Amino acid sequence: MNAEFFEAVADIEAEKGIPKAYMYDKIKQAMLAAFRRDNPECEDNVEIILDEDKKRIDMNVNKLIVDEVQDPSHEIILEAAKKISRRAKVGDMIGVPVETKKFGRIAAQAAKQVIIQGIREAERGIIYEEFTSKEHEILTGVVSHIEPRNGSVSIRISSNSEFTEAMLAPNERIKTEVLTEGDHIKVYVVEVRNSTRGPQVLISRTHPGLVKRLFELEVPEIYDGTVEIKSIAREAGSRTKMAVWSADPDVDPIGSCVGPKGGRVASIVNELGGEKIDIIKYSEVPEEYIAAALSPSEVVSVTMLEDGKSCRVIVPDSQLSLAIGKEGQNARLAAKLTGYKIDIKPESEA
Repeated sequence: MNAEFFEAVADIEAEKGIPKAYMYDKIKQAMLAAFRRDNPECEDNVEIILDEDKKRIDMNVNKLIVDEVQDPSHEIILEAAKKISRRAKVGDMIGVPVETKKFGRIAAQAAKQVIIQGIREAERGIIYEEFTSKEHEILTGVVSHIEPRNGSVSIRISSNSEFTEAMLAPNERIKTEVLTEGDHIKVYVVEVRNSTRGPQVLISRTHPGLVKRLFELEVPEIYDGTVEIKSIAREAGSRTKMAVWSADPDVDPIGSCVGPKGGRVASIVNELGGEKIDIIKYSEVPEEYIAAALSPSEVVSVTMLEDGKSCRVIVPDSQLSLAIGKEGQNARLAAKLTGYKIDIKPESEA
């Protein structure tokens, strides 16, 4: 039985990566706690010896050898002590073995409890490490449950051979998107937290990082660094503006993202449920950058104001509503993309 126990701990170390020393320490603690629960009079005079070489587990209650016993939980008479050790004498401390049957039950229960807990902790650790390495990346998940009351979605995500359940909160869902159980969807890993209930993977479908990673997957020039995404502004489910740039004058950064016959951007729009994507060329010149950001509207002029954080944009009268966009969306996204406050005026007022 003892030999099997030591072999089992060694197997767990090999398979799950839990150190034997850690397991032995936890098992000792659990066995001591179980014994003291049944024997509250025994406090700190109980010890457990795990001998890996001899494949032995011993539990002893340390007692003082006396002529007359006053406290049975801490003292033993010489005659009884002689049965344990012939060299025993009054005044010595001696380890009194716990009854085998009782000890076996305690050991088995404690070991089982600790091993189960140890495996659980190790698995949580493996899952945490695996998914932490996937922070700010895209993972594919399967919708396992949709909560009808608040719209939160439970998604089973995988990374290599590890699986875990992640919750897609209502505010991280694309509002126009209809999901059903069994759907395969791509999610962006925002953060991985280690909680008392195990690893929590925070995922999103609305994060701008999702768009960035989708383009990296779809556009080789972005993946290899030839084309760089400088900024993204997004209102999930409706519209995204993305500024791109290339240090190579022979590379068209917008064309690379759009792809032959618009195929590259079309596949991303499809993944995002029809979300419109405006791709504009980034410029170090603020006036050029802001004018491009207001696409598809034409821009007559851009004047930077003294505070350095805002500008006045003049557009043709016929382009005013296009520049502002429905409910101000185009101007709002352009401001978010460029980092400048934009005041748009029609040419007639200028």
